[in-house]
Amino acid sequence: METNEYALKVLSLARDTITVRYRFFDRALMHLKAKESEIPGVYSADGEYLYYHPLTLLNDYLKEPAFAVRLYLHLLFHYIFLHPVRFDKQNENYWNIATDIAVENIILEMNIPGTELSGDDEKRLIISRLRKWTPNITAEKLYREFAAQGISSEAEKEYKRLFTMDRHRDRAVYKDDPVTNLTREDWEKISERVKAELKSFSKNSKGSDEILGNISEATRKRVNYEALLRKFAVQSETIKINPDEFDYIYYTYGLKLYDNMPLIEPLEYAEDKKIKEFVIAIDTSASCRGELVKKFLERTVSILKDSDSFHKEVNIRVVLCDSAVTSVTTIKNIEDLVKLTDNFKLSGFGATDFRPVFDYVSECVAKKEFENLKGIIYFTDGYGIYPEKAPEFDTVFAFAGADDMRPPIPAWAIKCEIDEE
Repeated sequence: METNEYALKVLSLARDTITVRYRFFDRALMHLKAKESEIPGVYSADGEYLYYHPLTLLNDYLKEPAFAVRLYLHLLFHYIFLHPVRFDKQNENYWNIATDIAVENIILEMNIPGTELSGDDEKRLIISRLRKWTPNITAEKLYREFAAQGISSEAEKEYKRLFTMDRHRDRAVYKDDPVTNLTREDWEKISERVKAELKSFSKNSKGSDEILGNISEATRKRVNYEALLRKFAVQSETIKINPDEFDYIYYTYGLKLYDNMPLIEPLEYAEDKKIKEFVIAIDTSASCRGELVKKFLERTVSILKDSDSFHKEVNIRVVLCDSAVTSVTTIKNIEDLVKLTDNFKLSGFGATDFRPVFDYVSECVAKKEFENLKGIIYFTDGYGIYPEKAPEFDTVFAFAGADDMRPPIPAWAIKCEIDEE
């Protein structure tokens, strides 16, 4: 029998082992077929195939009889949790490490008999340490912790040695050239099916809560923060050429005919949408850490600086608050906002009550301190007292990441979960 035939038998046995114990993986396994690779020592996947080198697989199988089962589970969870198609992560290295730890944590939680690997005890020890900072292990939460605190070179080597099982495809390449018939939408449907079957038939299975948590996080609908900022644009008259009303043919013809005198002058005034007036409210309660607030401000400034949607002169109020308004800073231009971010200091740290900020903004509107206030962006952890009545201006509650325990926001407000890059 050829080497590849033995390898295929090993993989087939692994698939059967998973399907018999966990029926909710049947469709996912059906869509992740095995395909021989000529590259030794490497396993990879593209959403449709698991690529393996036969001799490498058989050697790993001889060393660790449970290896093939663990490899399949590892790759399945990557795709069920949509890890390869999250293109919003700036630090790809941290994201790869976070996803590998997250999937291995779930496999260990499932505690499947006969699937132990030699390094599992070391993995459990590292995961127990990580839980001190990230109690609920998911790729998103681990990534946010790594992005905020960094990873030492020694820790990075240890994480990769213990938790890496496959070579991750470069997500930029994957985005431009998926090389697969299965799309993100296909895997989202598979994820939702796994989620439904877990809830209906396997909710008492070991590790099911971890799986559901990761799927919920992966399939969560995200709102683009940059797009939300643009909702705060107001239409105004800005001095610039209006391309819709300017005709270059007549203009240049006049220059030729009348010796540098154009027939039609360009219209310098054009209606344009630019951000001019809004309020940034920042919750300074103890759960909103200083580095999270600073990152939120830096991201806001970055979006405004890089976009052509910011007035040269603005009227933006930055309000710090907990159970009361503790500080108000008026921003007149982008430079003021940059200076505020660079020299930002938190104050307050009491309980959270959102109502005083809305009362303050309403008073400003009544006093005509705003000409055309678009609304308020409130950065918070979400644990506080919301106003009962809707204000006369738009409201966005911006949260640092997802939290299933967070109280629901009022129906009149917009929710935005901002990843901590």
